[in-house]
Amino acid sequence: MRILVLGAGAIGGYYGGRLVEGGADVTFLVRPGRARALAERGLVVRSPLGDIERPVKTLLAGEVREPFDLVLLSAKAYDLDSAVDAIAPALGPHGAVLPLLNGINHMAVLSGRFGAARVLGGACGIGVVLEPSGEVRHNGPLEWLAFGEVSGERSARCDAIAKIFAKTKVNATLSDNIVQAMWDKFVMLASLATATTLTRANIGEILAAPSGEWLMLEALGECERVASADGHPPTKEALERTRKMLTTRGSTFSASMMRDLVAGGATEHDHIIGDLVRRGERRGVAVPVLRVALANLQVHEARRK
Repeated sequence: MRILVLGAGAIGGYYGGRLVEGGADVTFLVRPGRARALAERGLVVRSPLGDIERPVKTLLAGEVREPFDLVLLSAKAYDLDSAVDAIAPALGPHGAVLPLLNGINHMAVLSGRFGAARVLGGACGIGVVLEPSGEVRHNGPLEWLAFGEVSGERSARCDAIAKIFAKTKVNATLSDNIVQAMWDKFVMLASLATATTLTRANIGEILAAPSGEWLMLEALGECERVASADGHPPTKEALERTRKMLTTRGSTFSASMMRDLVAGGATEHDHIIGDLVRRGERRGVAVPVLRVALANLQVHEARRK
């Protein structure tokens, strides 16, 4: 199976690197500057699960000549349109795209462009960043990836992907209900992003405030109610896991959206929090905390521009 990974940043670099480490046939579709860096140093991943330092194959936009069997898509939501254009030449009639984006709306975009039959469902959880040095750094033991057919059916292509991941250090699961897994992550991430962007603080700092736990649980409650009204209530296990994460005293965990906000960068606010606000409006679910968080991030974006 020939695999193309869009980008060699945090998510793409980590999971693409693990696939290379496991012996998979992987090529990275990157920009010229990243291609030069990879040619000079190779792909470097620092992780408590084991470091990776090895040469990798790269392509630039416009250099794709033959289709790939699988495209691993790990772009930020605000770069989705350009990402779709970049991978389009790589997807042949029998190819599939496995997105590892936050949120849900990208599924409709990908299906509209490539056809629903060529789009798998996917989600991952990992604390990983691309350092200024070009190294990919995995922070902490958290790492999981789930994928599967949107229909829930088992397929030969997903079985083949599962066999490839089984040769790596990735904690990968072939899910028969990947849409639910994506929604469970959506609720978790939106709750975390809402609270941490509003306060510009991590979980432990928020919980140290007298009203901090209320904020955490109110954000979670609003996200849960919207998901339920939209037909995708979180599973009991996922909800309890998220509640425990959001109420762990002393935790230094925060949403990447908060870190992007503090750094003055672009955020995925509209794709995550904005999407839930709009879904709440359509379903008649009140989401006052989410609305305040969205307004806060919209002001940030307006200032950036």
